[in-house]
Amino acid sequence: MSYKYLEDVSIADVAFVAEGSTMGGMFESAGLATTNVMVKDLKSVKKKITKKVKLESDSVEKLLFEFLQEFVYWKDKDLLLFSGVDVSITGKNKRFFLNAALSGEKINPERHEMLVDVKAVTWHLFSVEKKGKKWRCQVVLDI
Repeated sequence: MSYKYLEDVSIADVAFVAEGSTMGGMFESAGLATTNVMVKDLKSVKKKITKKVKLESDSVEKLLFEFLQEFVYWKDKDLLLFSGVDVSITGKNKRFFLNAALSGEKINPERHEMLVDVKAVTWHLFSVEKKGKKWRCQVVLDI
């Protein structure tokens, strides 16, 4: 799993590329990148609370988009950040099914150095592709 942030993609947004040796690994990397946009040190986020996520879609792109929106939803709803991301994806009849466990805790200003507030995942420059044996996505977050 890995991710890196992209410079000069957009002035008011944050962009990143995430990779994984599996589709699920790419989703995990993208989830961690999304959290890391908001908090400086992922290791400062303890894995105290787990949220289960089940999604399905007719495309990998839509599935990833909806999955990353979960990070924004839980941050907005319950002030949760996630540093543990475990994803399983299966496919059947041209549909993709995601089961994930997101582990983290509520934002604690005394321990979490917050960076920016992610408002939404955008479709701008959004892409998912399999290159060789690796899965790769590019994502732009509205901040």
